[in-house]
Amino acid sequence: MVTLAAKRPNAEAATFALKWAASLIQIAGYATTAFGMTPLNVYLFVVGLVGWFAVGVLWNDRAIMLIHAVALAAMVAGLLSS
Repeated sequence: MVTLAAKRPNAEAATFALKWAASLIQIAGYATTAFGMTPLNVYLFVVGLVGWFAVGVLWNDRAIMLIHAVALAAMVAGLLSS
């Protein structure tokens, strides 16, 4: 399987940075959840989920895209209902 990141050397570095940034943002989302900091926690999760969805697109990994699209829909639904 050839990914978009494998076709362009700069894309590999960008994907590396994106996946770590999205991971750190999601960890911040977990921390803000632990301290009851709503809705900031949800906003952080949304940004992290979008980042990981983009990584899934770059890697052409449908499983990553699916799980993060479903989680993103759940987070947005929660934001809109509150």
